[in-house]
Amino acid sequence: MLEVGNINSFYGKAHVLRDLSFDVPKGAVVALLGRNGAGKSTTMKSVMQIVRTASGLVRFEGQEISNLPPHKIAKLGIGYVPEDRRVFSDLTVVENLIVGFQPPREGSVTWTQDILFDLFPNLAERRNNRGKALSGGEQQMLTIARTLMGNPSLVLLDEPSEGVAPVIVEQMAQVITQLKSEGLTVLLSEQNLHFARAVADHAVIIESGARVYYGTLAELNANPDIRDAYLAA
Repeated sequence: MLEVGNINSFYGKAHVLRDLSFDVPKGAVVALLGRNGAGKSTTMKSVMQIVRTASGLVRFEGQEISNLPPHKIAKLGIGYVPEDRRVFSDLTVVENLIVGFQPPREGSVTWTQDILFDLFPNLAERRNNRGKALSGGEQQMLTIARTLMGNPSLVLLDEPSEGVAPVIVEQMAQVITQLKSEGLTVLLSEQNLHFARAVADHAVIIESGARVYYGTLAELNANPDIRDAYLAA
């Protein structure tokens, strides 16, 4: 579904992503792993062209998107959940969801407020609360729910377990498992290997902006040398 081919991305003169390549198969959950500062968030932003790629290509369902602006990429069916959440703090939960609405897409699951409230019971209970009144974990849930209101076929989740309570992390894992069972394709960036193991099929490890591993989670679990070299604190 998503092909990232030899992309290079920069912040000013700083070369952040270096010939990075990987694929995300349709219906799979792929975890982008690496230490803090490895380039995971930049990879997400480069797929969305929030950070423009200097070279290489990004294809979504066979169409090159690296020459498109972010809003057109979103309209094609890629939903992006940023690490910093960015809920509308003065809008209610319901109003935040309405903002994210896009029409259903052929061949993709259709998300409604009722379905999302079943998926996120915490949000159902606080549907009339403003975004600023929610906890960090609830804001993370709201950002994911708002993205799903866009009826995407691919979701990019940037550090979904970062900075939230363990009980919320467990709920996040259940949500991602449910998304996968609905046929949604997910690319998530994570530092939490335990969380990635719970939800992902494949893993991409990046170090200093370059890919150092691509394979299944089972293969990664069987290779402690790779884990110790690139994922240990």
